Amino acid sequence: MRALLTPRRVLTLTLLVAAWCALWGAVSVANVLSGTIVAVAATLFAGVDRHAGGIRVVPLLQFAWIVALDLVVSTVQVAWEILTPTDYTDEAIIAVDTSIAARSHFLMLVVAITVTPGTAVVDTDADTGRLYLHLLHADKAPSIERHVRRLAELACLALPLDASATSATGEAT
Repeated sequence: MRALLTPRRVLTLTLLVAAWCALWGAVSVANVLSGTIVAVAATLFAGVDRHAGGIRVVPLLQFAWIVALDLVVSTVQVAWEILTPTDYTDEAIIAVDTSIAARSHFLMLVVAITVTPGTAVVDTDADTGRLYLHLLHADKAPSIERHVRRLAELACLALPLDASATSATGEAT
């Protein structure tokens, strides 16, 4: 039983339940219970806690700070876009390749990117480590690619894989 309640698993479940409540727009008993059921099922079937290597607080706080800042900045930008009479949007779908290690953190990345207004993950390819993103402003694609890679790097630093989870080639097993 103790192996099922590692700090990493509790954090993962908590973040997933918080994302579930955010998607429904309310924190209620029903949302927390249904979110917990979905989070437990997702982590069990996806094997999220295989090769867990602990939690590093500083990179996790940096990740959370960047996502919180993204929420504020992008909300203001999208609100401005809505309130101005001229439509400056130039939508695009871009592909962002991530590192091999980041593939184990796809769920965390998808949630962090999708909760940010103006950007959404529309598809993922875990085999290649590619995220497909919808952007409101195509001219921001290079900076968003760098930003997503930075988030992936912080996710890998915050929730590192156990050394036994990596083979000699550096690929996650």
